[in-house]
Amino acid sequence: MRAFVLSAYGGPEHTALTDVLQPLPRAGEVLVRVHAAGLNPVDFKTRAGALKIIRNYPLPIVMGNELSGVVEAVGAGVTRFAKGDRVFARVDKDNMGAFAEFAVVHEAHAARMPASLDFTTAAAVPLAALTALQALRDELHVSAGQRVFIPGGAGGVGTFAIQLAKHLGAHVATTASPRGEALVRRLGADVVIDYTRERFEDKLSGYDCAFDLLGGDTLARVWSVLKPGGRVVSIAGMPEPVTARKDLGRGTLLAALFWVISLSTRMRAARHGCSYRYLFMHPSGADLAYLASLIDAKQLEVVVDRIFPFVEAKEAMAYLEAGHAKGKVVVRLQSS
Repeated sequence: MRAFVLSAYGGPEHTALTDVLQPLPRAGEVLVRVHAAGLNPVDFKTRAGALKIIRNYPLPIVMGNELSGVVEAVGAGVTRFAKGDRVFARVDKDNMGAFAEFAVVHEAHAARMPASLDFTTAAAVPLAALTALQALRDELHVSAGQRVFIPGGAGGVGTFAIQLAKHLGAHVATTASPRGEALVRRLGADVVIDYTRERFEDKLSGYDCAFDLLGGDTLARVWSVLKPGGRVVSIAGMPEPVTARKDLGRGTLLAALFWVISLSTRMRAARHGCSYRYLFMHPSGADLAYLASLIDAKQLEVVVDRIFPFVEAKEAMAYLEAGHAKGKVVVRLQSS
């Protein structure tokens, strides 16, 4: 089968479409004929080796973290799916493998596709939407009447986060360029800060929590818009000790390292009377099924910026890495 393979950590020259052996489903797994696969920043960060301290993959390896397709075969003990089912999934973090004509997925990580979506649109959902849901619902505990700041709302995770925060009853502020303002307003943002000419801390104050999608200078400045006791969950800052234990299932050594590298961020949070958490989302078929129900009920829109053919997977990665996508980038496989 054809697959997009990483042969060495580094630049895009270390990735290529090549022929590899088709995987076989083990107990508890389903084999999916992949119709489309979504791209995410974790893909180019993995390629560059930026995440090796967390997950150092044996190379070569088939890349890709989310997919949609049709169940081709099931492994022993699988009860939730049968051949012919249309599914979407965030694949196992330890294996990746979504950028291929066939991929194996644990049945607990998959769900039936929203009936209202085609394969290409469905492939844009799993990783970004799960990240937004788990951050807002499970970590920030967003509820009706709260005020939530989501900087970078026009990106892949942001487009889901704005809508899910509104679904949970929150007032939502975000940042966007003039090109992205109409999009984030359509998705439900109550306040939009034009980051090209305004500083959000001059416009916002007294917010209950923030979901940081950008890190860097944005994370350094976000504390001043929160009220005492405010909470920040980030997917772009520095991991902290809870990340190692709760999200990665790792021990004291990695927790200690994360304690050191996140110290300045946690101290800044403490000075403002706030808390800080870095989140690595986890695959969940149950959460995907919930998201599918929202999509089919027209309560959650999937925003796809651009679709590439599978033969242009490297170009798709470069486009995403350039940082201008509004919504998700997807590759459509030739088998579709």
